[in-house]
Amino acid sequence: MKSIAALQAAVTAAAPFDGEPSDAELNAIEVESPLILAEVALLDAQIMTIDRAPSELDARRIRRARRRVLAARRDLANRTAAATETTASGGAA
Repeated sequence: MKSIAALQAAVTAAAPFDGEPSDAELNAIEVESPLILAEVALLDAQIMTIDRAPSELDARRIRRARRRVLAARRDLANRTAAATETTASGGAA
């Protein structure tokens, strides 16, 4: 029977992980943060109405939060598409 220590090299053969996100990961989070914040706001609006029937004000708050999520998704998709086109074409024309 092999001990875990004997298998450790095979398991941890990948690049060393220092526990911190890379610069690329931090940049991706920063780009996606408006969408993340909009989704959190929508979740907050929905959580407020879990234990009761939503009032008209609650319904408006949820609709506004959904629109913010959709707008943030649209903006992120457009930004990603623009970056992909720029990269694929070799630069701005």
